[in-house]
Amino acid sequence: MVRKTTGFTAGIAALALTIFAGAEGSGANAQVAAQAATQNATEAPLTEEVVPVFVEKAVVQELPGDAELPAEDSTDSASSASSLRELVSTIPTAGQLSDELHCLAGAVYFEARGEPLEGQLAVAQVIVNRAEDRRFPSSYCGVVYQRSQFSFVKGGRMPKVRTGSAAWKRAEAIARIAHRGLWDSKAGDALFFHANYVRPRWSHRKVALATIDTHVFYR
Repeated sequence: MVRKTTGFTAGIAALALTIFAGAEGSGANAQVAAQAATQNATEAPLTEEVVPVFVEKAVVQELPGDAELPAEDSTDSASSASSLRELVSTIPTAGQLSDELHCLAGAVYFEARGEPLEGQLAVAQVIVNRAEDRRFPSSYCGVVYQRSQFSFVKGGRMPKVRTGSAAWKRAEAIARIAHRGLWDSKAGDALFFHANYVRPRWSHRKVALATIDTHVFYR
């Protein structure tokens, strides 16, 4: 009986010792983990905190100065002009013409420079109308240089223009007006014209729209 009690007591003591050791080991492990976490937190890079800034005054964006605004269009001049002659006098001709406008002005110059301004505008209007019609080339130069259309074109070239002459300045202004649609032409939607001293065969199949000085215009 004494031996059993002693053995039982010894077993309990051993078990208690094991539990204590395990608890001590667990505490040690927890302490190590805590130290590691603290070290990692210390070594982790800090991010800069974004702090919103509140502006007490209203923010006003500055508007561009007058120099940055687009230049005034010549449409205003067209609306105030009382005649085509007056409008032509307001069109600036100092700048260099594009190739397309040069072709248009060249056709006006060689076909109608001796005509009144209405006649010159009508010739330009025909070229503009053709460039917008699918049956013809889609550019002014394409229309002007199309084979057998304009007698002044020789060998696919336009003759030399006297660019310093008053006639050229008028043709240049008329080209700009027709291109931008600044004045209604009496030719309307005409696609063909000829001098009144000839009678081409195709004229019988067209509708005559207007006769301006020495040219007859057809649709």
